[in-house]
Amino acid sequence: MSRVVMVTGVSRYLGGRFTQLLQADPDVSRVIGVDVVPPKQDLGDAEFVRADIRNPIIGKVIARAEVDTVVHMAVIATPLGAGGRAMMKEINVIGTMQLLAACQKAPSVRKLVVKSSTAVYGSSPRDPAMFTEELEPEGLARSGYAKDSVEVEGYVRGFARRRPDVTVSTLRFANFVGPTVRTALTSYFSLPVVPTVLGFDPRLQFVHERDGLEALWRSTLGDHPGTFNVAGDGVLTLSQAIRRTGHPSVPLPQPAAPWVGQVLRRVGLADFTAEQIRFLTYGRVVDTARMKDVLGLVPRYTTAEAFDDFVQGQGLRGPLSRDNVTAVEERLVHAVTGRGDAHG
Repeated sequence: MSRVVMVTGVSRYLGGRFTQLLQADPDVSRVIGVDVVPPKQDLGDAEFVRADIRNPIIGKVIARAEVDTVVHMAVIATPLGAGGRAMMKEINVIGTMQLLAACQKAPSVRKLVVKSSTAVYGSSPRDPAMFTEELEPEGLARSGYAKDSVEVEGYVRGFARRRPDVTVSTLRFANFVGPTVRTALTSYFSLPVVPTVLGFDPRLQFVHERDGLEALWRSTLGDHPGTFNVAGDGVLTLSQAIRRTGHPSVPLPQPAAPWVGQVLRRVGLADFTAEQIRFLTYGRVVDTARMKDVLGLVPRYTTAEAFDDFVQGQGLRGPLSRDNVTAVEERLVHAVTGRGDAHG
């Protein structure tokens, strides 16, 4: 059956890349990208509709095109990119409510895929070793993007009850990394000196942008209802990740961390929120068995490999990078042993 797919948030990097991928599939006859601003990247043959999902007009877009598959990627993770926390919440929560209302009224809609986040589980010293999809996140996330994601998922579950004929897939992604994707966390690891919270070395998980796009593709073109954690295998501690960038770190007392985050946000170096500070204090690890067993996705990149590809792609070769340290070690060996003088 030929698909008509609508992708929200198409002007952001992942939304644009996913729109490009969909066009290569013979089962997709038409792709419609929706956003409030025109995309900077080429969308190929996809149609771009400048529309705000907070406006009921989105229902007309779905009806006129007879959209059968909606991929919702318009939930914003950082206040800076949305124009402030109030606007961010309105886009994320009110926008999702309006989109779901439009989908509910559209008889053509048969599938809904929602890009969510493992942030719904929150971060605290009481966290389990691994979060599974069965753990209800309500009440754990208290602010920001995490709270918005919890509310979005709640509305999505309500929609699934009202439209049981629609296949609903919710993908809880770990933090994206890769050679081209830009997020608040990649900005953090790109800082020349990386601040950490004194006394904490949390476990982190990442998903490579290619694996994340494949998860979206499988959910969109396959039949996989339910909720899925999506992350690369294995973990990295924060200290291991920072060492891979080659940048020095500076541990800060826990009470000072929010103040430093405000400074970084004010000068535009990183959009550092309170929930991100909690994540970089306590970490978060999720179980991905359902992703492999039901969605059929075995990630090409482990957490460590995904992070290394980010480091290489971004050219993060700080003074403490492995290449620089190895070069210094070799020079020291040559100086001590005298090897290499004949070629100097």
